[in-house]
Amino acid sequence: MLNWNRDHLRRRGSVIAGLDVGSTKVICAIAQVKGKDEIEIIGVGQHSSAGVKSGLIIDMEASVNSIVNAVHMAEKMAGITLQNVIISINGSHLQSVTLSVEMDVSGHPINNADVRKILMQAKASQESQVFQTLHMVPTSYALDETKGVRDPRGMYGEKLKVSIYALLSKASPIYNLSTCVARSHLEVASIVAAPYASGLACLVGDEMELGVILIDMGGSTTSFAVFHEGQLRHAECIPIGGHHITMDIARGFSTTLPHAERLKTLYGSAVSSVADDREMITVPLVGEKRGESVNQMPRSALVSIIKPRVEEIFDYVKERLSKTGGKVFLGGRLVLTGGASQLAGAREIASLTLRKNVRLGKPLHIGSSELAQSPSFSTCAGLLSYGQGGHQTHQRGLSMKNSRLALQQVGSFLKKIW
Repeated sequence: MLNWNRDHLRRRGSVIAGLDVGSTKVICAIAQVKGKDEIEIIGVGQHSSAGVKSGLIIDMEASVNSIVNAVHMAEKMAGITLQNVIISINGSHLQSVTLSVEMDVSGHPINNADVRKILMQAKASQESQVFQTLHMVPTSYALDETKGVRDPRGMYGEKLKVSIYALLSKASPIYNLSTCVARSHLEVASIVAAPYASGLACLVGDEMELGVILIDMGGSTTSFAVFHEGQLRHAECIPIGGHHITMDIARGFSTTLPHAERLKTLYGSAVSSVADDREMITVPLVGEKRGESVNQMPRSALVSIIKPRVEEIFDYVKERLSKTGGKVFLGGRLVLTGGASQLAGAREIASLTLRKNVRLGKPLHIGSSELAQSPSFSTCAGLLSYGQGGHQTHQRGLSMKNSRLALQQVGSFLKKIW
């Protein structure tokens, strides 16, 4: 498919920064470009997230504090001061749409300006005070009666028609997150949908080309993205994640959230085993002094709490995918990533529910850093890949233009309140 807007690749030695503001943690990573598709992590900062729920800002001051701390740690490690960052956005407010636009091109051969014009018309038709376009992907062109045109440039015809996939976000979450970043004394270079960023980090070219589903299991959200023919074709977010499993354990065992998280990490599984009834685990009770009152529970009781929630998550994903009408490009491959994907048995439940081959996705393009072994770093690593320019497509050009528009509006808003 025609790549009509190839922005400049980052020069060797330039610096990129990504900021992933999640519901459980905030990660800032700074990288230096070493060459095409090669970056080196020079600074990382992580801080527990406060003021964010299911991908949405609910407490601006708490969010700013988390961002400042994470950015400061990354800057200290890298020995530089950041001016701008690429940020991710996630939440159930993400909305996928498909549209078709037609334009008169008679009288001259089609050129880049014509393709740009018809795509910008499509973008303008979707944007409003409620929604902003994050990414836009032409999926097919038609020239008069000729369908399936891959590159219309240089061709003659009367009518050029393009079918487009667009990923939208409600404007208010963009403004709120951008305001938090501005209050942290940083500029927003670009805004990227979190599931798309995770896909850039974890997927290989053949997977994107043949068709693959990327599921990012986070703390309070589970998002997924569908790729086909190297392009993003669909993305959504479900407001259920690993933290909900922790909450289930805390309620079921009458224990504290920290202890519930520890039980999930050390003993948790979504798949039962023959030894579960015999293996006993110690569960401290909520409200009791340390060591005074504990319960001994079989590991099978823990599995019986975790399994239904994990099944629910993948059932939701299956239901949403069935509504996309895109069975042709779903492919037979599924990649799990995100912190909650490391839960034992998650891959097996995903494979049984969605009937696909499943692998665990980790960042692929950040060298030999220890972070390359962590699925929880996927979104932030994808922001760096996006900024590096190694995955430039239609999504990039329109996303950056849209980001500037949104940020101009944010800037006007900030001037009014400050």
